[in-house]
Amino acid sequence: MGAFVSAQKIYASTFLGAWNLEGCVPSVLHFSKYAHIAGTEGDYATAMDVKSMFIKAGLDQVSVDEYEVYINYPRKDGRSVQIVEGDNVIWTAQLDEIERGQEMSGHQPYAFHGHSKSGDVKGPLIYANYGSREDFKKLKDKGIDAEGAIALVRYYGTQTDRALKVKAAELAGFAGCLIYSDPADDGFVKGEVAPKGRFMPPDGVQRGAVSLMSWAVGDVLTPGWPSIKGKPRIKPKDAPALVKIPSLPLAWRDAQVLLQNLKGHGERVPEEWKGGVPEVDEWWTGDAKSPIVRLRNEQDENTKQPIWNVYGQIVGMEQSAKSIIIGNHRDAWSFGAADPHSGTAVMIEMARIFGDLVARGWRPLRTIQFMSWDAEEYNLIGSTEFVENNLETLRNDAYAYINLDTAVAGDDFHASGSPVFEQTLLRALNRIADPKRNHTLRELWNDRHGELEGLGAGSDYVAFQDIAGTSSLDLEFRGEKFPYHSSYDNFELVEKVIDPDFVYHGLMAQVVGLIILDVADRLILPFDLVAYGRKLGTWVDNLEKWASGKLDEGLSLPFQELRDAASLVITKAGEFSKWEQRWEELTARNGGWETSEIGGARMGYNNRMGTFDTLLLDTEQGGGIPNRNQFKHVVFGPQLWSGYDEAFFPAIRDMVDDKNWSEAERYIQKTAGLIRNAAESLTT
Repeated sequence: MGAFVSAQKIYASTFLGAWNLEGCVPSVLHFSKYAHIAGTEGDYATAMDVKSMFIKAGLDQVSVDEYEVYINYPRKDGRSVQIVEGDNVIWTAQLDEIERGQEMSGHQPYAFHGHSKSGDVKGPLIYANYGSREDFKKLKDKGIDAEGAIALVRYYGTQTDRALKVKAAELAGFAGCLIYSDPADDGFVKGEVAPKGRFMPPDGVQRGAVSLMSWAVGDVLTPGWPSIKGKPRIKPKDAPALVKIPSLPLAWRDAQVLLQNLKGHGERVPEEWKGGVPEVDEWWTGDAKSPIVRLRNEQDENTKQPIWNVYGQIVGMEQSAKSIIIGNHRDAWSFGAADPHSGTAVMIEMARIFGDLVARGWRPLRTIQFMSWDAEEYNLIGSTEFVENNLETLRNDAYAYINLDTAVAGDDFHASGSPVFEQTLLRALNRIADPKRNHTLRELWNDRHGELEGLGAGSDYVAFQDIAGTSSLDLEFRGEKFPYHSSYDNFELVEKVIDPDFVYHGLMAQVVGLIILDVADRLILPFDLVAYGRKLGTWVDNLEKWASGKLDEGLSLPFQELRDAASLVITKAGEFSKWEQRWEELTARNGGWETSEIGGARMGYNNRMGTFDTLLLDTEQGGGIPNRNQFKHVVFGPQLWSGYDEAFFPAIRDMVDDKNWSEAERYIQKTAGLIRNAAESLTT
């Protein structure tokens, strides 16, 4: 008990009162000086920099882990979007942004889609709103022929996942897909644009991968197993995570010309399909007689491209095999000052702070691991390959994964994750004040009715929570949209617009530090399993409400089994938690000391809490979400067509969407059984 108290005092007195700009500012500046797409020379340089910083911080066993994975890169002069008439080119898109690279930083990368299909296709242009399946169905219902056409869709909206936009276009018969940033969603309609403001400028292009991460995550050629020597690889044409039509991202500056040329073709769009692109006086869908657009996407496709994860750790003194992991990805589509290097800066600061505590003679009870992921932007490759390569160890020994991605994009604190972290999170928020608002983060959280949100499939927590069953937490300060995945996400934007005084970088470092201390160094693991049970009940109610609008008339599903299982978790967890009071009484009687017997019982108690999420994995032969059995967690996981959005009970939702009622019932019963088993594991 003494070690925890002293560490808390040292941390509070040294670091909690004032954030250390000497850590966060130089890190964001350093890592965003030059472009570093995964697998490139710039990316390797950042890996070596992180390695050096981990060593300097005094971490144990710093290492670099290499995987060989499938990655694509655009060729010089290999991309074009043109309006053509026969052999004549009427107009050519600019495609790339005005150069934002600073002196000595090198040029910014081309605008392209990671994991996109190579191709050179032509067809009539058709506008399809946000590119959801429902949007494409509306076009079909209007009699607009999509076969062989080029789809023009906008980011965000009714389909938030860019890959699923392309897949929906493919399934609707389109030959190619263009995705543009509309000012109504993230541009001047919202406010002042970069570099003076935070919104996307006319030439800004949102890059990103179009691999189907909700279908298969990680290296697309090794779905479900690690990309290491001796393991098989499937062919790209057989990869379920790869789309089959070419695509490119566009700035609204280029989309404007395409939209203007649709006038008079097809039908006028409904009001909700109209964007904010200026000088488009009429919005039309287009049809088979629209102007012909040529989309060319020629690229280099490397099936064994090296990428580099970097690891360091502080070995625990009591349960060294048990780990708390903090991770952040390092690769970026361009300079990446906010995404990902606001998170990188916080993680490097954590390594420095905890390294300093170690130098003062402290060690945590459990091991703290620091992990810098590569190729997150390409379907979460680095973190997923690590998980697949260390799966049994993680399932047995990893208590928690804390994820930092875009850690700071505004001043509104949000957290998503397993409910086990609820009390730990609230304790941290209670102790930290926002100096700009003169309130604690907990007070601000309560004012906006904040809650620990669910996880989607948008960052490196996916493989930990959904495959390994490691309880995961994702932290961020959000704001309004910023020039996401564009070359305008640079140090100037962070320094002058997003977080001018780096206050919120400092606050995030404090939040993360307190959470790590709580989970790594409390004698009793501070997991809230009663909160998990309550959340399960809420999620079951939401599931039933969602499904009620999809059920055939007269049909019902046994949702009460899920509700009863959630109630059992609350009951068993409440009884289980009473042991902590008994432990306090026993140690108090013994002058604050544990006997070896009590200490062993405490560690066993911790282990049952720490593996609760693991017990919610469907690990039987062939188990997991049907047709996507890489994902094993029965509560958390991406829904087939929801991508980034939070989703609960994904297998059940898939079956309901497919109107496969017998399988929906079977998966409800299977899920309820796993939840009951997890609850019964808490019997003391």
